Amino acid sequence: MRKIRYSKDADALLVELSTEPVDYAEDSGPFIVHFSTGGLPVLLEVLEAKEFVLGALHCLVKETEATLP
Repeated sequence: MRKIRYSKDADALLVELSTEPVDYAEDSGPFIVHFSTGGLPVLLEVLEAKEFVLGALHCLVKETEATLP
């Protein structure tokens, strides 16, 4: 992992995985994955980040499983 940033305005967690240029993106629920021309992940966006992180922390504390919206 290279960098992690939080955008308060968009409530999005941005995880930079590579410095390669982004060619295209695919989304699945609250996640958007940006890929390079070679098909490698470059950036991961987690939308509704506060809800996602708090849910993940709850799972860690309670040692349970969560489902994604």
